[in-house]
Amino acid sequence: MKNMIKVERAKKNWTQAELADKVGVSRQSINSIEIGKFIPSTILALKIAKAFETSVESIFQLDSTD
Repeated sequence: MKNMIKVERAKKNWTQAELADKVGVSRQSINSIEIGKFIPSTILALKIAKAFETSVESIFQLDSTD
């Protein structure tokens, strides 16, 4: 699964820690999601999308291998 978290963070000028605070997880969790080591739960994906004021589909996309 691909994600656009890093791009969306850059648009808002947020650090990983700032996003983590907004969605209630650790900075390490955000880092793991960004680099593709961890796939977030549906609830966390929704919280991330809400923080960016966008849809889940605009943040997370399936790869051809998914």
